[in-house]
Parts: sequence; structure tokens; C-alpha cells
Amino acid sequence: MDLRTSNIERLQQSAKVFDVLVLGGGVNGAVSAASLAAKGASVALIDRGDFAGLTSSNSSNLAWGGIKYLESHEYLLVNSLCKSRNHLMRSYPSTVKEIRFLTTIAKGFRFPSWFVYLGTLFYWIIGRFFTQAPDYMTPRTIKQREPAVRTDNAAGGFEYSDAYLYDNDARFVFNFIRTSMNYGCVAANYVESTDAVRRDGVWEVAARDTLTGDEFTIRSKVLINACGPYVDQHNQLAEQQTAHRHLFSKGIHLIIDRVTKEDRILAFFASDGRLFFVIPMGNKTSVGTTDTQVDNPAVEVTDADRQFVLDNINELLDLESPITFDDVIAERCGVRPLAQKGGDGVADWVKLSRKHAVDVNQGDQHLSIFGGKTTDCINVGNEVAELVQGMGVELPFEDYKWYGEDDDSVRDEFYHQAKLMDLDGYTVEGSSEPLTQRLWRRYGGNALELLEDIRQNPRQAERLMKNAEYLRCEIEHTARHEMVTKLEDFLRRRSKITQVVRNRDIVHSPGLKEACKIFFGDQAEAKLQEYIDSVGDRLDGPNPF
Repeated sequence: MDLRTSNIERLQQSAKVFDVLVLGGGVNGAVSAASLAAKGASVALIDRGDFAGLTSSNSSNLAWGGIKYLESHEYLLVNSLCKSRNHLMRSYPSTVKEIRFLTTIAKGFRFPSWFVYLGTLFYWIIGRFFTQAPDYMTPRTIKQREPAVRTDNAAGGFEYSDAYLYDNDARFVFNFIRTSMNYGCVAANYVESTDAVRRDGVWEVAARDTLTGDEFTIRSKVLINACGPYVDQHNQLAEQQTAHRHLFSKGIHLIIDRVTKEDRILAFFASDGRLFFVIPMGNKTSVGTTDTQVDNPAVEVTDADRQFVLDNINELLDLESPITFDDVIAERCGVRPLAQKGGDGVADWVKLSRKHAVDVNQGDQHLSIFGGKTTDCINVGNEVAELVQGMGVELPFEDYKWYGEDDDSVRDEFYHQAKLMDLDGYTVEGSSEPLTQRLWRRYGGNALELLEDIRQNPRQAERLMKNAEYLRCEIEHTARHEMVTKLEDFLRRRSKITQVVRNRDIVHSPGLKEACKIFFGDQAEAKLQEYIDSVGDRLDGPNPF
């Protein structure tokens, strides 16, 4: 029996009353479940799609201290985010890494370049000198340091440091889901809540398996609404009144081949005055983002979005030839749920920050989580656990540390075994990163299981799919432990394959059928066809990414 089927059977036990049911498997729901389960609560989590399926898989992959909020004088928020960023970097040193941001200030910008540079010094101080110090650059120095940057209209620039997620945001979020299950959380993707009623002090949530149509009831003492951009929608279903509500800003990124050799982020102010990034993503580059207010969280990339990004990168970089739509390998598109207190949905939404808010209905034992971002996720997990404990749910291990990489002794054991197997310097074709470093970052202590697989059968260290950095043992491990229900779950969220390889190349990859067989057994052909059908409109036309 696979992991998802087993967990759904456990959710269907009518006599079971969980301490907490979490709705939504994005970053807010994932850290809530991991924190509560580790501290001893009985927890269930469901998501109507895949884990990290919306906002949490469409970010800029940054964990930053909010330098842009200095302009709106939100110094306390910047201080809090810098502390959170530093703590995240300490807790996940293999995943959340410092990276330099090279920023160019154009002539005629609303502030002189030297004044903006002073802001980066202030930001560094607020960040407790945790990163490298900023440095100021003349246009000539910018050109020497990064030849791809156009400097003919530059007044000056600077480099400062923040952090980014080395792999991808969805993978980072899923690891919290996996952690929660390690501590006993019963989690299932593709299960939606269709109704929620509180009877006799217990929440009764009507749930539906979206794959089979099966309906059942999940009962819990506390209900946490972590539905991301759909928090307001579910609160209407559950008849919950809250102080906050969401406004939405759509952001998109285009993925193209690498445009620079250095592993640094190029930051500019786009034509609309907002920050615009050129971000390394392995051997590719992620470019964006847009910032468009929308009324509905169901968004898609428009031609206008694409043209905005392409116009800006071509204006800001000095390239051998302009970037066109034909150069686009993949797209990322999502909404930022921005928490607004009160109001009627009319606000200066550009100035709204990504800070989170948790609204509590003590009488109904209901929590709603608004806003939030990856940088602040550990604080969200701790805050939710404290609030749930205040509702009378016993947390026998309330001081247990529920986050962070496995300790140094586990890491040292992994690297020692890898050296004995002569894997320490081994790299996968197409990647300059040592295999052992990549396995540790993705799987932590579970990577020891992968070493055992390779010891038993050296073929397990072979790459299964062309143009993808995943080994046979990784795919088998993912099939066992990571609840891959649809092929897209693996290609887009457990990995970032669809973000760095064109759809047409994925579909025609010789190893894809074998990967499907590992994931889905007798359903392999049907699942492969399901994926092909889902991307069918992207396999034809002028740019079949």
C-alpha cells in the first residue's frame, strides 16, 4: 500500500478526533504541521492540490530580510525579517545560502546612488553584520565586475548580501511536510475540504479525495486555515469572521539559459520602479518579477507579463543578442497573498508588506493564517504552536526543536561513508556540484539510505533521465517517501526539472517511462499520458517549452 492510500485510510477513521487539522500544504501549513506534530499533538493535514502547489512554488527563491521595506520606514519589520533570515541560514546551511546582490542605480532615479548605498549599510547593521559588508561601485567598477550589466545610463551601484534557496522553494516546503509525517502527522495531497462545521466542541470537516471522488469526514479539536490565497474563501465556508483579509499581487518569472557566469543576483529597478531580479537557477537564470494587482488568485502568465520581463532584461543587460520568447524554457506564475487589516479591498497594495498575521477565534478554536513568506516560516510554526497550546491542546514536548538540518554527527557520518565509497568528488553530468553535497542538501540524514542503495547496486548512482540531475536511487526514494501522486508532483515540485528543461525534451526523455514505472507501477502509462495531456498546449506552437 502506498503512503497516500495509507494516510487517507487513517484520515477516514470515523472515531478518530485529531488535536489539529491543518488545511493547506503551503509553507504556512507545512511549518504549522511540523511544529505541532514534533511537539506531541496529533495532527492531520490535507491540501486540495499538491503540497506547495501555489504560492509556495512560485516565489523568487529568496530568503531575504526585506531591504525594500526600508523605503517605507518599516524598520521593525526589517529587523524581524533579518533576524528570521539569519536564523534560517543557521538552521539550513546547506539549503539557505548567502548570495551577493549587485544593484545598479540608473541616472535620474528617485534617490542618488550613494544614498541608496547608505541604505544597504543600514540594512547590514540591522542584519547584525551576519553577511558580507556592502560595497559601493562606480559604473566602471560595475562593468568590470559584471560585464553583462549595461552601464551607459548608470549613476552607480553596489553589492550587498542576502540569502536564497539553493534548490527550489517547493522542495524546501515539502521537507517540512516530510518532517511532520516523521513525527506522526497524517498528511494527504489532493484532498479538499468541502464544508466545515463545529459540533459539540469538535470540528467536522467534509473531505473529498479529488482523484477518486471518495467523501469522508475528518474530526479535530482545532482547525487551522492555512489555505494561502484561498484563506478568505474557506473562512466563508466555515462561517469565520476575521480582522484580516487578503489582497493579491501577481508575480511571474521567466526561466532562460544562464546570462552571466557568476553566482550572484543582479538587482535593478524596473521600468515601473519595482525591484527586478536576474537570479541564478543552476545552469539557468530566473528573471522577474512583475507586480500586478489581481482580484482572483487563479492567475496565468499573459503576453503583457512576458513582454514586461523581456523588455526590462533587454534594457538592463548588455547581451550579444536580445532575449526573446523563443529563449524562454519555463515560466513561474503565482500570487502574493498580502494581509490587509480591515478595509474593503482598496489599499495602496504596492506598499503592503509580506508580513504574516494569525487571526484567532478562541471560542471556535479556529486559526486563520494570512500573508507570510519563506523567510519568516520558523516564526510562523512557533507562533501557531503557542496559540494552539493556548486553546487547551496539550503539547508534551513544547520545547522540542522541530526544524533545521540533521546535526553535525549525522552529516559527518554521511560524508564519511561517501568517502569510503569514493563518491565524495563524484559529479553528475551537466552539474559542477559534487553529488554528495546535493544529496545531503535534498535529503539530509535520509541520504544515508541512498548510499546504502548505491552500495547494494552501483546502477542506483546512474542518472535515469537525460538533462535531469536525478539518480535512479533518488527517484526510488522519492517514490517511497514523498507522496508523488501525479507526475507533475515530481517534475515540478519535488524537483525543479520542468523549470530547467523544456517540456518537449522531458516528454521525449528516454528515462521518463522508467521513472513513471517506479512511481506508479501498473498505472505508469496512464499517469504519463495524464502529464502529456496537461502540457499538451505547451508542446506545440512557436515556443514549445
